[in-house]
Amino acid sequence: MIAAIGIDIGGTNIKMGVVTREGELLLSGSTPTEADAGAEALVDKLLRIVEASVDRCANEGITLAGIGIGTAGQVNARTGEIAGATANLPGWAGIPLSPRLLEETGLPTMVDNDVNMIALGEAWLGAGKEWDDFLCVALGTGIGGCWISGGKIYHGRDGYAGEIGHIPVAMGGLPCTCGNRGCWEQYASVNALKRMAVERFNESNSAFSDPVVLFKAAKQGDQSAIELIDAYAENISVGLSGLIHVFNPPAIVIGGAISAQGEFLFERIRAMTSSKVMKVFHSPDPVRIVPAVLGDNAGVIGAARRCLIG
Repeated sequence: MIAAIGIDIGGTNIKMGVVTREGELLLSGSTPTEADAGAEALVDKLLRIVEASVDRCANEGITLAGIGIGTAGQVNARTGEIAGATANLPGWAGIPLSPRLLEETGLPTMVDNDVNMIALGEAWLGAGKEWDDFLCVALGTGIGGCWISGGKIYHGRDGYAGEIGHIPVAMGGLPCTCGNRGCWEQYASVNALKRMAVERFNESNSAFSDPVVLFKAAKQGDQSAIELIDAYAENISVGLSGLIHVFNPPAIVIGGAISAQGEFLFERIRAMTSSKVMKVFHSPDPVRIVPAVLGDNAGVIGAARRCLIG
């Protein structure tokens, strides 16, 4: 049996799994990232994860094709080096991760951006599997994206394509962590929703700064919560309509924790996006906007797939 190790590095946890080339998840697990310990400690932790996985696979007669790793930040597609990283992974930028793991483990290692891996997982076994081309958008702490073309990740020149959260949607708008102003991420990420709740409700209902509480109240008919979610969906639709005009996709798969809100949110996103898109882009069929379905396993499955297909 041939399989690959898939690893998804998050700011809080590292998820891993062993996935066969037929798409079966054989082994899985999670461990705290402990990113504050530094980049070298994180590399050591990855090596321990791989070593344990290799031992288990050997005992169970599984042949490993290699390692796939998804990580936040920008990854050089040619070298496997972490070219840029956020404060969630201090010291991560500059780490030659693919060469390091190949040298230490002897296993071919494919490293890519985490949203790229999520998109590849959804393309293989998830919400995107019926389309050869589609756009994946992850709405989380920030916003990331990936264009799947012919079933493969579009990387751009160096591997940094997909930073859609930093498309300006408001000239001179809110300051962004990237150093610019008015980025879509500052209006449509989960962090943006939390900020909107604090600004709107101040001390009157501070519990609404928790999106779970906010959506629960809205679904129960709280008009003030509904109005805030409508405003948030409007912000999402501004970015999506621009992406539709650029990519002309048959579908957009939306992942991230917010996608768990289902039709209550998605029916609003679809209606608001449709109203902003030129009619020709809906012909002969409207662009499908659907939630991702693989959940926490998407990045692990995509990372393994990235290794299996090269």
